[in-house]
Amino acid sequence: MTAAPAEISDDTRQRVRRAWALLLPRADAIADSITLTLLDSSRGGWYEAVGPDVRADLRSSTRDHVRRGLRTMAGLATEEERAIHLWRETGRQRARQGVPMELVLNAYAVGSRTLWEALMAERHNAPDEIDDAVLLAAGRQIWAALDIQSATMAEAYRRESARIQRRDLQRQQRLLDVLLDGRYAEEGVTVEARELLGLDPDEPLACVVMLFDGMRNMRSVEDHLDRLGVLCYWHVRGDRQVGVVPLRKMQVADLIGGLGSVPARIGVATSADGLSGLAVAYRLAAGAAETIPRGTATVVAAADRLPEILVANSPEVSAELVEQTLGKVLVQPPAQRKALLSTLRALLDHNGSPTHAASVLYCHRNTVIYRLRQLEELTGRRLSDARDRLVLGLALLAVDVQQSADR
Repeated sequence: MTAAPAEISDDTRQRVRRAWALLLPRADAIADSITLTLLDSSRGGWYEAVGPDVRADLRSSTRDHVRRGLRTMAGLATEEERAIHLWRETGRQRARQGVPMELVLNAYAVGSRTLWEALMAERHNAPDEIDDAVLLAAGRQIWAALDIQSATMAEAYRRESARIQRRDLQRQQRLLDVLLDGRYAEEGVTVEARELLGLDPDEPLACVVMLFDGMRNMRSVEDHLDRLGVLCYWHVRGDRQVGVVPLRKMQVADLIGGLGSVPARIGVATSADGLSGLAVAYRLAAGAAETIPRGTATVVAAADRLPEILVANSPEVSAELVEQTLGKVLVQPPAQRKALLSTLRALLDHNGSPTHAASVLYCHRNTVIYRLRQLEELTGRRLSDARDRLVLGLALLAVDVQQSADR
């Protein structure tokens, strides 16, 4: 077992305090040496990339740390001057400035080492005051203080970082609400979008809408896109999780493919006009997701579901269209109704050709012709007429959308 460190005598403790006090006249010079070391070690790094204000603050803060540290270790500090208060404030300030924590911890380590070296150098000027016993005790003191400094500063840094993150997240969520509501032209919105999201007003965007369907596994889609390296800003609106994706060099097809394994109903729409078109993209993506039958996990592009979105977003018109066009078909006995609707679908898919429709329905061509006559009699529409085909197609689509919503 390692023996416990021997207790420092009162005499040695007083001599250590006097030794640290000897450095007070050179406190600013020592601090400037620490600052220079930090800036030199960061050439091409963080400190060089920031503005002169942060570097000036580093110099001022280092001077304050050295003065207070020396006064504390010399036993001269008042309660208000205690270095622990400065350590906490420095942690908060560096978090606000965005200084990486490892740089802050390194600064404290460099500072402690420089103070220790300064004390050893001072021994040549005061050999009677600073002997081996004093150096040993002072070394233990400064390295023990470094542990406390680092822990105190790091805790304050983490608390402030968490507070800033919460504040920025709240600002980001409010901004996304504004954009998704179509209020992009409000004063300051484009500036805030660039500041909080890094979005230029006109850069192409994609909007992703995932329906919860009672399953609030929000992290599933977020984690999946993170693993693919896709930048996405997420927001929850009611029963939907909404993501805004800067497309930049990404193709929409790649985004849709990347979402393919997420177990949810997902719609994707794009805004080629950037922020000004994001609200429309959101409504289209949400509409596309709503057209997917419940219980079906898939991703659809709004561009591929525009007719479905159209009828789904006009429920009164769609209901009237179905009633006026297919009302008499839908009241037929279930087997007859099913046969007529499947025949109508096959005919519309094959440009009204009974021969091709019969091949996909696995029935005789004459059977299709017979059902076609029934359909034309019940609907009052003819498949040979372009407008009638359009109306029948939209009515059949409205039936499909309604059945999907009812599942």
